[in-house]
Formats: sequence, C-alpha cells, structure tokens
Amino acid sequence: MNSKINLSVLIGLLVSLFCVGFCFNKEQSLLKKTNAPEIILESPNGKLIKLSSLKGKLVLIDFWASWCGPCRKESPNVAEVYAKYKSRKFNNAKGFDVFSVSLDREISAWKNAIVNDKLIWKNHCIDKEGKVAALYGVTSIPSAFLIDGEGNIIAQGQDLRGLNLHITIDKLLK
Repeated sequence: MNSKINLSVLIGLLVSLFCVGFCFNKEQSLLKKTNAPEIILESPNGKLIKLSSLKGKLVLIDFWASWCGPCRKESPNVAEVYAKYKSRKFNNAKGFDVFSVSLDREISAWKNAIVNDKLIWKNHCIDKEGKVAALYGVTSIPSAFLIDGEGNIIAQGQDLRGLNLHITIDKLLK
C-alpha cells in the first residue's frame, strides 16, 4: 500500500512538472516573434521618445526603477552589454541599443540613478503611471524584452539577465 502511495505521488509530480513546462513554453512562444507594442514616453529632458525610432537595431527594453535594488545591481551588466554590442552587426539587425523604461514616480530620483549608474545610452523614458509596463505584461522588475531589427520580441525574462544576456545576444551576432 505504501508503494502505491509513493507511485501515485511520483506520477502526480511528473504530470505537474509536464503541465508547468508545457504552459511555460506555450507562454514564451506567444511572445516570441510577435511585434513589440510601440512605446512613446517622456525622456529626462521632457521630450517624447519612441521605441520605433530604433527599428533596424537589436534593442533591449529594460523595465527598472531607481528604488529597485535588483534593478540597480543589474545596471552595470546592462551598461557593459551596451558598450560591448552597440556597434556590432546581428543576423537581423545593425547595432544594439537599450530602451530604458523607468517605473519611477519621482523624476529627480530617476535622473540621478541614470547618472550615478552610468547608463550612457540616450533612450531613457519614464512610465509614471505604469501603462507601458501593463501593456508588456510586466508584473515585477527588473524585466526585459529583446527586440530584433524588425521590431519583434525574440527573448524575455531570465534569458536577459546577468551572463544570460551576453549569451543570448552572442547567439545573434552575424
């Protein structure tokens, strides 16, 4: 009887793992190769910037905030990736850029974080109301999406953090 219970538990676990894996893969495939929604937000100097202005480049959309510890810890990695790949050629893009979307509500804290973390790319914007984050389904930060030269989402999530970000981008080099 004890072995029947263990077998039932094992089968239940295997079925659960299969379902979780299937659901996760299905969710990922829905986002891959779908067109990235347009983003039009305010830059630090008050001008509106558009994601579509970077079409033709490989773009990392990075959702973050100055008050987010994990985001700030990831900032040096994003800066390193920007410096490493900004002039490179990719299978479906020429050059690399970062489109930084802050979820800050305090503009001075956001601007200070850009300077203090040496986020040297020029595409910084603020999503004070969280509308763009909601459009992209962002429920926690840091969160990122990789967009190819045609404007399609080709990667997201943990593939775009730490060393995985370098690995993911390296696979796209020409």
